[in-house]
Amino acid sequence: MDNCPNFQLIRSKKRKKTVSLHIKKDGRIVLYVPYHTPKGEIEKFIKDKQSWIVKKISEKEKVTRDLNKAFIPGEKFLYLGDWYPLEIGQTNDKGFPLKLSFGKFILDRDHLEEARDLFIHWYKREAKEKIEERVYYLSNRLELFPKGLMITSAKYRWGSCSRDNRLSFSWRMIMAPLDVIDYVLIHELVHIKEKNHSKRFWAALETILPYHRKCRLWLKENGHRLWF
Repeated sequence: MDNCPNFQLIRSKKRKKTVSLHIKKDGRIVLYVPYHTPKGEIEKFIKDKQSWIVKKISEKEKVTRDLNKAFIPGEKFLYLGDWYPLEIGQTNDKGFPLKLSFGKFILDRDHLEEARDLFIHWYKREAKEKIEERVYYLSNRLELFPKGLMITSAKYRWGSCSRDNRLSFSWRMIMAPLDVIDYVLIHELVHIKEKNHSKRFWAALETILPYHRKCRLWLKENGHRLWF
């Protein structure tokens, strides 16, 4: 286990046969085994899984790096699926100390300590404007009309549709490409007529958006980049 730090072994009397390995959010590697599992069998299991463990640790470290923004010149930020570098300077507009202009974010140097809050505020404002606009367009096109729309701060749920057809979307979606945003919006709009993920739901979504699997894959692979 030279390449796998923070390894923890948990023997369980309730566990009968299966051996399972989990990598926790804090980087700990936890191996759950039946109580009387021989040491040699455990070592073989770990050896067989070594490359997988190293790969997963590397992925988690990359996610951590993506989340820990430093707000320094040249650092890149997502908006509608594209990356824009940050420039520290003068915006010449005290009402808007952060703006996107000519392919880059410009943050007023007098507001560095507020950088994270300013970015979140900027993203929320953009999300409200653009998501509301897209929902209005798509709902009229599909003739599926929600009873309300709310922009939330949800981190793990991109969108939802309530029983009374009120839609909610995370402002973090504004960082995703437009086709991915539309996928999430259409997904929830379809729930107005199909409340669960039945065959009818997926068939309706397929008819409207044949490339929805590609959008779901993008979210699966890049969703952590939206956890600003």
